[in-house]
Amino acid sequence: MMSKDTILGFGAMRLPLTDEDDPTTIDENKVKEMIDYYMDKGFNYFDTSYAYHNGASETILRELLVKRYPRESFKIADKMPTWLLSSADDNQKFVDEMLERLGVDYFDVFLIHNINQTFYPLAKKVKTFQYIEEMKKEGIAHKIGISFHDRAELLEEILEKYGDILDVVQLQLNYLDWNSTLTESRKCYELCEKYDIEVVVMEPIKGGILVNLPEQLNEKFIQYNTTPAQMALNFAGTPQNISVVLSGMNSIEDLKENSEVFTQFSPISSEDEKFLEDIARKYQQLIAVPCSYCGYCLKECPKQIPISDYFEYYNNYSIHPVSSIAALYIQETAVKPAASECIECGKCLSICTQKINIPEKLKEVVDCFEKQKIKSNLK
Repeated sequence: MMSKDTILGFGAMRLPLTDEDDPTTIDENKVKEMIDYYMDKGFNYFDTSYAYHNGASETILRELLVKRYPRESFKIADKMPTWLLSSADDNQKFVDEMLERLGVDYFDVFLIHNINQTFYPLAKKVKTFQYIEEMKKEGIAHKIGISFHDRAELLEEILEKYGDILDVVQLQLNYLDWNSTLTESRKCYELCEKYDIEVVVMEPIKGGILVNLPEQLNEKFIQYNTTPAQMALNFAGTPQNISVVLSGMNSIEDLKENSEVFTQFSPISSEDEKFLEDIARKYQQLIAVPCSYCGYCLKECPKQIPISDYFEYYNNYSIHPVSSIAALYIQETAVKPAASECIECGKCLSICTQKINIPEKLKEVVDCFEKQKIKSNLK
Protein backbone atom coordinates (compact mmCIF):
# COMPACT_ATOMS: atom_id res chain seq x y z
CA MET A 1 0.00 0.00 0.00
CA MET A 2 1.29 3.47 -0.83
CA SER A 3 1.84 6.07 1.83
CA LYS A 4 -0.38 9.01 0.76
CA ASP A 5 2.37 11.49 1.66
CA THR A 6 5.25 9.84 -0.21
CA ILE A 7 7.24 12.50 -2.06
CA LEU A 8 10.51 12.87 -3.93
CA GLY A 9 13.33 14.21 -1.77
CA PHE A 10 16.18 16.33 -3.14
CA GLY A 11 19.42 14.58 -2.11
CA ALA A 12 22.27 17.09 -1.95
CA MET A 13 25.14 14.58 -1.75
CA ARG A 14 25.99 14.22 -5.45
CA LEU A 15 25.46 17.71 -6.86
CA PRO A 16 26.99 18.66 -10.24
CA LEU A 17 30.55 19.99 -10.09
CA THR A 18 32.71 22.30 -12.16
CA ASP A 19 35.79 20.25 -11.22
CA GLU A 20 35.15 16.53 -10.80
CA ASP A 21 38.28 16.20 -8.64
CA ASP A 22 37.12 18.81 -6.12
CA PRO A 23 33.81 18.06 -4.34
CA THR A 24 33.51 21.65 -3.12
CA THR A 25 33.25 23.09 -6.66
CA ILE A 26 29.48 22.83 -6.94
CA ASP A 27 28.06 24.21 -10.18
CA GLU A 28 25.82 26.98 -8.85
CA ASN A 29 24.00 27.66 -12.11
CA LYS A 30 22.99 24.03 -12.55
CA VAL A 31 21.96 23.60 -8.92
CA LYS A 32 19.92 26.82 -9.02
CA GLU A 33 18.04 25.52 -12.08
CA MET A 34 17.45 22.18 -10.35
CA ILE A 35 16.18 23.71 -7.10
CA ASP A 36 13.80 26.01 -8.96
CA TYR A 37 12.46 23.15 -11.08
CA TYR A 38 12.03 20.91 -8.02
CA MET A 39 10.20 23.58 -6.02
CA ASP A 40 8.04 24.51 -9.01
CA LYS A 41 6.88 20.87 -9.18
CA GLY A 42 5.55 21.16 -5.63
CA PHE A 43 8.27 19.19 -3.80
CA ASN A 44 10.08 20.66 -0.81
CA TYR A 45 12.32 18.17 1.07
CA PHE A 46 16.10 18.79 0.94
CA ASP A 47 18.52 16.30 2.45
CA THR A 48 22.07 17.33 3.29
CA SER A 49 24.83 16.55 5.78
CA TYR A 50 27.79 18.16 7.48
CA ALA A 51 29.99 15.88 5.37
CA TYR A 52 28.47 16.25 1.90
CA HIS A 53 30.73 18.03 -0.56
CA ASN A 54 33.10 18.74 2.37
CA GLY A 55 30.54 21.15 3.82
CA ALA A 56 29.73 22.93 0.56
CA SER A 57 26.38 21.14 0.26
CA GLU A 58 25.04 23.09 3.24
CA THR A 59 26.41 26.44 2.10
CA ILE A 60 25.05 26.06 -1.44
CA LEU A 61 21.60 25.36 0.01
CA ARG A 62 21.90 28.56 2.06
CA GLU A 63 22.69 30.61 -1.03
CA LEU A 64 20.30 29.03 -3.53
CA LEU A 65 17.42 27.87 -1.32
CA VAL A 66 17.33 29.55 2.09
CA LYS A 67 18.07 33.06 0.81
CA ARG A 68 15.68 32.77 -2.13
CA TYR A 69 12.59 31.03 -0.72
CA PRO A 70 10.40 31.63 2.35
CA ARG A 71 11.52 29.37 5.21
CA GLU A 72 8.08 27.79 5.59
CA SER A 73 8.07 26.72 1.92
CA PHE A 74 10.78 24.04 2.26
CA LYS A 75 12.10 21.41 4.66
CA ILE A 76 15.74 20.72 5.44
CA ALA A 77 17.10 17.47 6.86
CA ASP A 78 20.66 17.54 8.15
CA LYS A 79 22.90 15.04 9.93
CA MET A 80 25.33 14.95 12.84
CA PRO A 81 28.86 13.86 11.75
CA THR A 82 28.95 11.01 14.26
CA TRP A 83 32.48 9.89 13.37
CA LEU A 84 33.88 13.30 14.37
CA LEU A 85 32.38 13.31 17.87
CA SER A 86 34.96 13.06 20.64
CA SER A 87 33.00 14.51 23.58
CA ALA A 88 29.46 15.51 24.53
CA ASP A 89 30.36 19.16 23.88
CA ASP A 90 30.92 18.36 20.20
CA ASN A 91 27.18 17.81 19.72
CA GLN A 92 26.48 21.50 20.26
CA LYS A 93 29.57 22.58 18.35
CA PHE A 94 28.59 20.79 15.16
CA VAL A 95 24.93 21.77 15.36
CA ASP A 96 25.88 25.44 15.72
CA GLU A 97 28.15 25.15 12.71
CA MET A 98 25.48 23.45 10.59
CA LEU A 99 22.86 26.06 11.47
CA GLU A 100 25.31 28.80 10.49
CA ARG A 101 26.27 27.09 7.23
CA LEU A 102 22.61 26.72 6.26
CA GLY A 103 21.55 30.14 7.50
CA VAL A 104 18.55 28.74 9.41
CA ASP A 105 17.53 28.63 13.05
CA TYR A 106 15.95 25.17 13.03
CA PHE A 107 16.03 21.86 11.17
CA ASP A 108 12.86 20.20 9.96
CA VAL A 109 14.56 16.83 10.42
CA PHE A 110 17.81 16.13 12.25
CA LEU A 111 19.49 12.74 12.11
CA ILE A 112 22.46 11.07 13.76
CA HIS A 113 24.49 10.13 10.69
CA ASN A 114 25.77 6.68 9.69
CA ILE A 115 24.62 4.65 12.67
CA ASN A 116 26.15 1.17 12.51
CA GLN A 117 28.00 -1.19 14.82
CA THR A 118 31.03 1.13 14.77
CA PHE A 119 29.40 4.51 15.37
CA TYR A 120 26.43 3.53 17.52
CA PRO A 121 28.62 3.00 20.62
CA LEU A 122 30.26 6.38 19.96
CA ALA A 123 26.90 8.17 19.71
CA LYS A 124 25.86 6.58 23.00
CA LYS A 125 29.13 7.49 24.68
CA VAL A 126 28.85 11.21 23.87
CA LYS A 127 25.09 11.24 24.61
CA THR A 128 23.99 12.27 21.11
CA PHE A 129 20.60 10.59 21.45
CA GLN A 130 19.85 12.62 24.57
CA TYR A 131 21.16 15.74 22.83
CA ILE A 132 18.83 15.45 19.82
CA GLU A 133 15.92 14.77 22.17
CA GLU A 134 16.63 18.16 23.78
CA MET A 135 16.91 19.72 20.30
CA LYS A 136 13.35 18.65 19.60
CA LYS A 137 12.07 19.92 22.95
CA GLU A 138 13.68 23.30 22.28
CA GLY A 139 12.34 23.52 18.70
CA ILE A 140 15.79 23.34 17.09
CA ALA A 141 14.63 20.17 15.32
CA HIS A 142 11.01 19.41 14.50
CA LYS A 143 11.70 15.70 13.95
CA ILE A 144 14.69 13.61 15.04
CA GLY A 145 16.07 10.24 14.06
CA ILE A 146 18.97 8.25 12.67
CA SER A 147 20.51 7.45 9.32
CA PHE A 148 21.00 3.69 9.59
CA HIS A 149 23.59 1.52 7.82
CA ASP A 150 23.59 -1.95 9.32
CA ARG A 151 21.55 -5.09 9.93
CA ALA A 152 18.12 -5.49 11.48
CA GLU A 153 19.44 -6.94 14.75
CA LEU A 154 21.23 -3.69 15.59
CA LEU A 155 18.27 -1.56 14.47
CA GLU A 156 15.95 -3.51 16.77
CA GLU A 157 18.34 -2.94 19.67
CA ILE A 158 18.34 0.80 18.94
CA LEU A 159 14.57 1.06 18.54
CA GLU A 160 14.00 -0.93 21.71
CA LYS A 161 16.09 1.63 23.59
CA TYR A 162 15.28 4.87 21.76
CA GLY A 163 12.16 4.16 19.69
CA ASP A 164 10.01 6.30 21.96
CA ILE A 165 11.99 9.46 21.11
CA LEU A 166 12.80 8.84 17.42
CA ASP A 167 10.49 10.07 14.65
CA VAL A 168 12.47 9.05 11.58
CA VAL A 169 14.81 6.32 10.38
CA GLN A 170 16.58 6.85 7.08
CA LEU A 171 17.16 3.47 5.41
CA GLN A 172 18.86 2.14 2.30
CA LEU A 173 15.98 0.51 0.47
CA ASN A 174 15.69 -0.75 -3.10
CA TYR A 175 14.58 -3.92 -4.83
CA LEU A 176 18.11 -5.37 -4.95
CA ASP A 177 18.66 -4.85 -1.21
CA TRP A 178 15.12 -5.76 -0.15
CA ASN A 179 16.08 -9.35 0.71
CA SER A 180 19.83 -8.81 0.99
CA THR A 181 21.62 -10.52 3.87
CA LEU A 182 23.87 -7.47 4.17
CA THR A 183 21.47 -4.54 4.30
CA GLU A 184 18.34 -6.52 5.26
CA SER A 185 16.16 -3.72 3.92
CA ARG A 186 12.88 -5.59 4.31
CA LYS A 187 13.62 -6.59 7.91
CA CYS A 188 14.76 -3.07 8.81
CA TYR A 189 11.68 -1.52 7.20
CA GLU A 190 9.38 -3.95 9.00
CA LEU A 191 10.98 -3.01 12.33
CA CYS A 192 10.17 0.65 11.60
CA GLU A 193 6.57 -0.35 10.92
CA LYS A 194 6.50 -2.30 14.19
CA TYR A 195 7.67 0.75 16.14
CA ASP A 196 5.50 3.11 14.02
CA ILE A 197 8.46 5.15 12.85
CA GLU A 198 8.52 7.16 9.64
CA VAL A 199 10.96 5.95 6.99
CA VAL A 200 12.97 8.12 4.61
CA VAL A 201 14.51 6.08 1.79
CA MET A 202 18.09 6.55 0.66
CA GLU A 203 19.77 4.78 -2.28
CA PRO A 204 16.50 3.87 -4.06
CA ILE A 205 18.54 3.39 -7.24
CA LYS A 206 21.59 2.06 -5.33
CA GLY A 207 24.05 4.80 -6.24
CA GLY A 208 23.02 4.67 -9.90
CA ILE A 209 23.36 0.90 -10.27
CA LEU A 210 19.65 0.40 -10.93
CA VAL A 211 19.58 2.86 -13.81
CA ASN A 212 22.84 1.59 -15.30
CA LEU A 213 21.95 -2.07 -15.63
CA PRO A 214 23.58 -4.54 -18.03
CA GLU A 215 22.05 -4.32 -21.52
CA GLN A 216 20.18 -7.61 -21.29
CA LEU A 217 18.35 -6.37 -18.20
CA ASN A 218 17.58 -2.99 -19.74
CA GLU A 219 15.84 -4.88 -22.54
CA LYS A 220 13.55 -6.49 -19.96
CA PHE A 221 12.34 -3.04 -18.85
CA ILE A 222 11.71 -1.96 -22.43
CA GLN A 223 9.62 -5.08 -23.00
CA TYR A 224 7.73 -4.36 -19.77
CA ASN A 225 6.98 -0.86 -21.09
CA THR A 226 8.68 1.00 -18.28
CA THR A 227 12.09 2.37 -17.29
CA PRO A 228 14.58 1.19 -14.65
CA ALA A 229 14.32 4.51 -12.79
CA GLN A 230 10.51 4.49 -12.72
CA MET A 231 10.30 0.96 -11.36
CA ALA A 232 13.06 1.46 -8.79
CA LEU A 233 11.49 4.66 -7.45
CA ASN A 234 7.98 3.21 -7.42
CA PHE A 235 9.26 0.20 -5.51
CA ALA A 236 10.97 2.41 -2.94
CA GLY A 237 7.92 4.60 -2.45
CA THR A 238 5.30 1.87 -2.07
CA PRO A 239 5.48 0.70 1.60
CA GLN A 240 3.05 2.45 3.93
CA ASN A 241 5.46 4.05 6.42
CA ILE A 242 7.66 5.69 3.78
CA SER A 243 7.25 9.45 3.57
CA VAL A 244 10.19 10.54 1.40
CA VAL A 245 12.26 8.82 -1.27
CA LEU A 246 15.58 10.60 -1.71
CA SER A 247 17.36 10.75 -5.02
CA GLY A 248 20.84 12.15 -5.46
CA MET A 249 20.44 15.13 -7.78
CA ASN A 250 23.34 15.17 -10.22
CA SER A 251 21.67 16.70 -13.29
CA ILE A 252 18.52 18.46 -14.39
CA GLU A 253 17.74 15.51 -16.67
CA ASP A 254 17.74 13.07 -13.73
CA LEU A 255 15.65 15.48 -11.70
CA LYS A 256 13.05 15.81 -14.44
CA GLU A 257 12.75 12.04 -14.83
CA ASN A 258 12.47 11.51 -11.08
CA SER A 259 9.95 14.32 -10.71
CA GLU A 260 7.79 12.81 -13.42
CA VAL A 261 7.68 9.50 -11.53
CA PHE A 262 6.47 11.15 -8.33
CA THR A 263 4.12 13.60 -10.02
CA GLN A 264 2.21 10.57 -11.28
CA PHE A 265 3.27 8.18 -8.54
CA SER A 266 1.62 4.78 -8.29
CA PRO A 267 2.56 1.91 -5.97
CA ILE A 268 3.90 -1.26 -7.54
CA SER A 269 1.50 -4.13 -8.16
CA SER A 270 2.05 -7.78 -7.31
CA GLU A 271 2.91 -8.29 -10.98
CA ASP A 272 5.50 -5.49 -10.79
CA GLU A 273 6.98 -7.05 -7.68
CA LYS A 274 7.40 -10.40 -9.45
CA PHE A 275 9.03 -8.62 -12.39
CA LEU A 276 11.54 -6.90 -10.10
CA GLU A 277 12.24 -10.13 -8.25
CA ASP A 278 13.08 -11.68 -11.61
CA ILE A 279 15.36 -8.74 -12.49
CA ALA A 280 17.13 -9.06 -9.14
CA ARG A 281 17.56 -12.79 -9.71
CA LYS A 282 19.04 -12.29 -13.17
CA TYR A 283 21.29 -9.54 -11.86
CA GLN A 284 22.66 -11.96 -9.29
CA GLN A 285 23.39 -14.48 -12.05
CA LEU A 286 25.80 -11.99 -13.63
CA ILE A 287 27.99 -11.77 -10.57
CA ALA A 288 31.51 -13.05 -9.91
CA VAL A 289 30.90 -15.52 -7.07
CA PRO A 290 27.82 -17.81 -7.03
CA CYS A 291 27.39 -17.40 -3.28
CA SER A 292 23.99 -17.97 -1.68
CA TYR A 293 25.04 -15.90 1.37
CA CYS A 294 23.97 -18.63 3.78
CA GLY A 295 26.79 -17.78 6.20
CA TYR A 296 27.69 -21.40 6.98
CA CYS A 297 31.35 -20.73 6.15
CA LEU A 298 31.62 -18.19 8.94
CA LYS A 299 30.85 -20.88 11.49
CA GLU A 300 33.81 -22.92 10.25
CA CYS A 301 36.30 -20.07 9.78
CA PRO A 302 38.88 -19.93 12.62
CA LYS A 303 39.56 -16.26 11.80
CA GLN A 304 35.83 -15.39 11.76
CA ILE A 305 36.05 -13.68 8.38
CA PRO A 306 32.53 -12.63 7.24
CA ILE A 307 33.06 -14.40 3.91
CA SER A 308 29.56 -14.10 2.51
CA ASP A 309 29.49 -10.35 3.23
CA TYR A 310 32.70 -9.84 1.31
CA PHE A 311 31.48 -11.94 -1.59
CA GLU A 312 28.35 -9.78 -1.87
CA TYR A 313 30.45 -6.60 -1.94
CA TYR A 314 32.70 -8.19 -4.56
CA ASN A 315 29.75 -9.27 -6.67
CA ASN A 316 28.20 -5.82 -6.62
CA TYR A 317 31.54 -4.21 -7.40
CA SER A 318 32.28 -6.60 -10.26
CA ILE A 319 29.21 -5.33 -12.11
CA HIS A 320 29.44 -1.68 -11.08
CA PRO A 321 32.89 -0.65 -9.77
CA VAL A 322 31.80 2.41 -7.82
CA SER A 323 33.69 3.73 -4.80
CA SER A 324 30.64 3.56 -2.52
CA ILE A 325 30.69 -0.25 -2.69
CA ALA A 326 34.42 -0.38 -2.00
CA ALA A 327 33.82 1.96 0.94
CA LEU A 328 31.40 -0.55 2.49
CA TYR A 329 34.13 -3.21 2.42
CA ILE A 330 36.66 -0.86 4.03
CA GLN A 331 34.07 0.10 6.65
CA GLU A 332 33.34 -3.51 7.59
CA THR A 333 37.03 -4.45 7.79
CA ALA A 334 37.50 -1.70 10.36
CA VAL A 335 35.67 -3.90 12.88
CA LYS A 336 35.96 -7.40 11.37
CA PRO A 337 38.80 -9.52 9.92
CA ALA A 338 39.67 -8.65 6.32
CA ALA A 339 39.72 -11.14 3.46
CA SER A 340 43.51 -10.98 3.53
CA GLU A 341 43.50 -12.66 6.96
CA CYS A 342 42.46 -15.98 5.40
CA ILE A 343 44.98 -18.69 6.38
CA GLU A 344 43.75 -21.12 3.69
CA CYS A 345 42.96 -23.83 6.22
CA GLY A 346 40.21 -25.18 3.97
CA LYS A 347 37.64 -25.71 6.73
CA CYS A 348 35.08 -23.67 4.79
CA LEU A 349 35.25 -25.87 1.69
CA SER A 350 33.28 -28.84 2.99
CA ILE A 351 30.47 -26.71 4.38
CA CYS A 352 29.94 -24.55 1.26
CA THR A 353 26.61 -25.42 -0.31
CA GLN A 354 27.68 -23.89 -3.64
CA LYS A 355 31.05 -25.73 -3.77
CA ILE A 356 32.99 -22.49 -4.10
CA ASN A 357 36.77 -22.50 -3.73
CA ILE A 358 36.47 -19.90 -1.00
CA PRO A 359 40.19 -19.28 -0.28
CA GLU A 360 40.84 -18.61 -3.97
CA LYS A 361 37.85 -16.28 -4.27
CA LEU A 362 38.93 -14.41 -1.14
CA LYS A 363 42.21 -13.69 -2.93
CA GLU A 364 40.14 -12.01 -5.65
CA VAL A 365 38.40 -9.95 -2.97
CA VAL A 366 41.80 -8.89 -1.63
CA ASP A 367 42.95 -7.90 -5.13
CA CYS A 368 39.74 -5.92 -5.62
CA PHE A 369 39.37 -4.07 -2.32
CA GLU A 370 42.70 -4.04 -0.51
CA LYS A 371 44.85 -2.48 -3.18
CA GLN A 372 46.45 0.78 -2.16
CA LYS A 373 44.86 2.54 -5.14
CA ILE A 374 41.30 1.87 -3.92
CA LYS A 375 42.11 2.68 -0.30
CA SER A 376 43.69 6.00 -1.23
CA ASN A 377 40.67 6.92 -3.35
CA LEU A 378 38.39 6.40 -0.36
CA LYS A 379 40.26 8.68 2.04
